[in-house]
Amino acid sequence: MTNTLLIIVIITFFVLIFAFKDFFQKENTIKRNFPILGNFRFLLIALGPAIRQYLIASNREELPFNRSQRNWIDSSSKKENNYESFGTDKDLYHPGHIFVNPKMFPFKVENNHINSEKNDPYFIPCAKVIGLKHKRKFPFRPYSIVNISAMSYGSLSKNAHSALNLGAAMVGCYHNTGEGGLSPYHMKGADVVFHIGTGYFGCGKDGGDGNRYFDFDTFKTLVLDKYPGKVKAIEIKLSQGAKPGKGGVLPAKKNTKEIAAIRGVKPGVDVLSPNYHTAFSNVPEMVNFIEDLAEKSGLPVGIKSAVGDLKHWEELANIMKNENRGPDFITIDGGEGGTGAAPPSFADHVALPWVFGFSEVYNIFKNRGLSQDIVFGGSGKLGFPSEVLKAFAMGVDFINIAREAMLSIGCIQAQECHTGHCPTGIATQNTRLQRGLDPSIKAIRFGNYINTLRKETLQMTHACGYEHPSQMQMADVDISCGDNNKVITLENAYNYKKESVHFESMQKLYECDYLGGLRQAKNKLNKKK
Repeated sequence: MTNTLLIIVIITFFVLIFAFKDFFQKENTIKRNFPILGNFRFLLIALGPAIRQYLIASNREELPFNRSQRNWIDSSSKKENNYESFGTDKDLYHPGHIFVNPKMFPFKVENNHINSEKNDPYFIPCAKVIGLKHKRKFPFRPYSIVNISAMSYGSLSKNAHSALNLGAAMVGCYHNTGEGGLSPYHMKGADVVFHIGTGYFGCGKDGGDGNRYFDFDTFKTLVLDKYPGKVKAIEIKLSQGAKPGKGGVLPAKKNTKEIAAIRGVKPGVDVLSPNYHTAFSNVPEMVNFIEDLAEKSGLPVGIKSAVGDLKHWEELANIMKNENRGPDFITIDGGEGGTGAAPPSFADHVALPWVFGFSEVYNIFKNRGLSQDIVFGGSGKLGFPSEVLKAFAMGVDFINIAREAMLSIGCIQAQECHTGHCPTGIATQNTRLQRGLDPSIKAIRFGNYINTLRKETLQMTHACGYEHPSQMQMADVDISCGDNNKVITLENAYNYKKESVHFESMQKLYECDYLGGLRQAKNKLNKKK
């Protein structure tokens, strides 16, 4: 018997064994009736997403991120040519398409300007100072208008967080911890915004009644004392875009000794993150909690939320107007979802997409004359220059990115985040899969992506005649309504006008005493300076 024939016989033998097994099982009808073809069908189903992604789908039709978007991030992260030629392949007449309106005479960047090519073309700090209005002890001006959104250690691997934090330290953006607590992988040099979720991980304790409660002494021990001077602000999560109004569970098998120590829980047991806070149950109590936390820590305190019913937003705005108390910043998370795994019913239908949610909330505070007092953040697929400018034209002061950050360090949109089998070692605790992700290399790629995003955003800002994106107005961006209505401005589309943000010059921002990040140090990936 030849070797080839022997191989064929062995393969046939194993196929017949599996066919025989499936013929007598009762759980799956297709496999029971068609034991060979049935398995082939399920193999094609498993391979279907990859086949469609690589062989069938066009550059512009995939979701959540299409191939063109992923390629732009990938090329930018590797400092490769991210241009396209022979015209765009995007349908410019499709409803919702963004048109940024350039001025006849762009903003001229002089040779001595901080954003000139010989200086730092990537420098864009936030135009507002977080915590200054409420006279917090340690106000904070983010060095970068683009930062890392809330992703916990546990949902992302230690290698992924190390890469993101190292890259953030190189280019000056901050790293939001996510609700899983402050890990060693958040402490590689970047500024940190500490995220408080409903489980109070890293800042709370078990009450003995099945609930967890915030505890400032625990927060001080596990966070403030561990990373002194680098925790710049606190963000309280009310809800997230992936699953607003729904809690989560950290399975016992993922609750290792290291993760348990970071979160302040017992290892090896299921840990519940409920859909409600025990520290407060209504808006006045939340405001009291914010003020108490800001007083004890000295740090600015903000909130993050997806948007649905607006009644409590109205109540919060009234308290802030009448009492000058409340959050220093508000981050609006889009209902488009994010890195957090969620049931399809939540991801598809609960909470408004970012553009609708933000416009509703911004209007509530604007109508009470509060838009200058609050620093507004946005998150939800905003990690592209045109989306950044649209967001700033609508009233945003900074944006947070999550999935785009993952794409820059190697994510291939396999959509296996919820399984623990992420093939790129990003959204998994599997050490074998994590091995493929080298933090030292991926840190540079993340930093390159942030630099490219900021630089191209600035170039588009200059084309509109402005020095800083905060100067963008809603009339500077049109959106397509299809052939019948042509295009309309954001102002007409969302029926409000953004309040102008106070801005003097980039140089003033560079000299600000509250500037975080790199402050006056060199951007580590700026080779021209």
